[in-house]
Amino acid sequence: MYITGRYEKERVMHIHTSNQQKLKLGIGEYTCNWGVHICGLYESEKERDEIIFGFLKQGCINNDLHFYCFEERTKKNFHNDFVHFCPECQEKIQNEDVFIIKPARDLYYPNGTFDPWHMDDSLNSFYQQSQAKRKVNIRATAEMTWAIKAIPGVEHLMAYEARLNYFIPGKPWISICLYNLNKFSGKFIMKVLQVHPYSINGGIIIQNPYYIHPDKWLAENSPQFLTRKRNNHE
Repeated sequence: MYITGRYEKERVMHIHTSNQQKLKLGIGEYTCNWGVHICGLYESEKERDEIIFGFLKQGCINNDLHFYCFEERTKKNFHNDFVHFCPECQEKIQNEDVFIIKPARDLYYPNGTFDPWHMDDSLNSFYQQSQAKRKVNIRATAEMTWAIKAIPGVEHLMAYEARLNYFIPGKPWISICLYNLNKFSGKFIMKVLQVHPYSINGGIIIQNPYYIHPDKWLAENSPQFLTRKRNNHE
């Protein structure tokens, strides 16, 4: 991890994550570069919302495009809580061209089954459409507790997370995948850390020492998802 700045006086920390443009994360005083995939680990609603609200508020300030998937609350609850946190964001949160809010099911298993190939297609389509409308930076975050359900295909979730490390780099995109430490086992969280280059825990962002490049992780754990493009056969 590369950190610059006088932490003691200014608490300004930059994490060099790529050669793309620098951005303010909205989490503490951290900055990083676009094109990064982060896991956010939390134990309480307060911790979770400190990540989500700060991240999305900064996006409103920057006129970014937001994509938020909720699982642990309703859309109405999120709207009320976020507007209370950021009253100046109220107009933008109501604009679906700027702020997309969906239940996790609509993104991850709209037909009742989770499929990493479908996720590849869906995210690529979303990205292309968003850029066709206007060149825009994208902030995406999702509550991942839906994955504790017995959903067909959910066993391939980490393969999807690994493949995001092919999709995100080089794009004006940052994703924070939120994992509740009270809901997932320690063994599962270790797998989460293996497929996210950076992590947030207790308000601290670090370059993740457990991260494994997707080529290696997929070859060892899910070789059927190793190819960069979907095969013509199932």
